[in-house]
Amino acid sequence: MKDFSASTGVSFAPADIPRSLPHSTPVIRKRNTHREADNFKPKAHFKSDYMSENIFFKTRLYVTGVVTLAIWSLLAWNYFHGGVPSHHILARKDLPEISNWWGGLLLPVLTWFLLYRVQKRLLKNSDEKSLASTFHVHTLYGFAGALLFGILLSTFFTLGYSEIPGYMMMGLLILALFFPIYRAECILGFVIGMTFTFGAVLPTGIGSILALIGAVIHLGVRPVILYITSRLVRMIGSRP
Repeated sequence: MKDFSASTGVSFAPADIPRSLPHSTPVIRKRNTHREADNFKPKAHFKSDYMSENIFFKTRLYVTGVVTLAIWSLLAWNYFHGGVPSHHILARKDLPEISNWWGGLLLPVLTWFLLYRVQKRLLKNSDEKSLASTFHVHTLYGFAGALLFGILLSTFFTLGYSEIPGYMMMGLLILALFFPIYRAECILGFVIGMTFTFGAVLPTGIGSILALIGAVIHLGVRPVILYITSRLVRMIGSRP
């Protein structure tokens, strides 16, 4: 700095240096304003996530409470009207039988766990963390459809129409190509629909096997069929 002043004859006073500071001050304030706005958005996002999780937690609590009250009321009614029934595995007397008492413990735990799985999937795939997006209509349709399927399957089996349940199972595998029957709400609806007739243990085992098969069909077989179909359509469309 001294060499430059000596060669040019221009001197710099210390008082001249702070004069440039007021010009940069608004820029710094502007940047801080933008940073504050950016920092505010995640807080609102986290607050929305918290509200959605809080709503879903209360819903899980209420639904699990209703299911618990219903299953224990059913067990109490059975106890005072001939005893709590037991069911043989695969309806074969040479296999062990399972008492419906176990359903009083299994069904509330299963309901809580499956609703937790529904919550995680919806909050992960939903862009808007709101009540309308949380309770998605397709989730309710899946639960209602599986509930109806389980009730019909139990009814036909009880009435002695053993062939119809077999056809229903085959049709369910076909439906797995078009609908995700392996999801938690479908398993829950299926188990609840069959609990009155078979208890909760056997339907849980059957529903788990059907969910596994449905996942293989929907996630594995379906994409292959769609790929082959699209290739055939392109080949046919490309011909002169």
